[in-house]
Amino acid sequence: MSTESFIFIGISTGGSSIMKIFPQWARILGLRAELTGCDLPLNAPAASYRRVVKQIRDDPAIRGALVTTHKIDLLRASRDLFDWLDAQALLCDEVSCIVKARIDKSDYRLKGFAKDRVASGAALDHFLPLGHWGEGCDEGGRDVLCLGAGGAATAISARLAERSQQAAHPRRFLLVDIDPQRLEAIRRIHDKLDTAIQFDYFLHSDAAENDALLRQLPAGSLVINATGLGKDRPGSPLTDGARFPQHSVIWELNYRGERQFLRQAEAQAAARNLSIEDGWHYFLHGWTQSIAEVFGLEISGEVFARLEAAAAAQRRA
Repeated sequence: MSTESFIFIGISTGGSSIMKIFPQWARILGLRAELTGCDLPLNAPAASYRRVVKQIRDDPAIRGALVTTHKIDLLRASRDLFDWLDAQALLCDEVSCIVKARIDKSDYRLKGFAKDRVASGAALDHFLPLGHWGEGCDEGGRDVLCLGAGGAATAISARLAERSQQAAHPRRFLLVDIDPQRLEAIRRIHDKLDTAIQFDYFLHSDAAENDALLRQLPAGSLVINATGLGKDRPGSPLTDGARFPQHSVIWELNYRGERQFLRQAEAQAAARNLSIEDGWHYFLHGWTQSIAEVFGLEISGEVFARLEAAAAAQRRA
């Protein structure tokens, strides 16, 4: 049996832990597959995205792909190349997983999925107590401040909005970005959601403006770094003078890099009773969701636990 290719589309794929983890996972899952990185610059030309998608479609050795930073731009540039998009891809205007479905010996249908909503929900379940939004809340409720309004912010906000129909939920979800087009794009998505959560949008270019929003949050709020700062680019969306709310939950979506935002939270953890989570479980769920879709597997429970244990050594490395 020949080895199939699974493409990883990102910015600096060689530095990702998944390059060492995937071969171990393939052995556990019984896959004859290898992971191939495809690096594209941030906001790459449309022609670059189209070239990659056509290669995935036309090369019989390629089984599918996972997309990280380029989820929105890739779909915008190559929507006409996809034969089918799932409901979340249509809602969020992004693709994080590309699957080839064989029609005959030489022809394939190209399917696009947005898996981040499910992955973000699984990650939230890992570290956020079930009753966080409803039990023991201060009068007026708790908020979410999400610094960055790209694909991860879209997925997390859509997931919380979906859950708000059955359970307690944040009072407000505040989104901050430096790009007005990203804010407008996520606003259009939120307008389609049936939720009681109030969404507010802020165009900020100065970290001090984010500090000011942080000061307005009630105790117990969730603060997310979804900017990418601290991984591929140095820095933090907050200044070192920022003060996190008492008893708040801090979610640094990066799992590697210098992660200045995470260090800022750790410096205040004891004094302000913070709970701090990085992006490791989001990373694990994002990858396993896509691997399951591309290779037609069920990955949950004991199987997920085995994959998590195999990956743990790379987290410590």
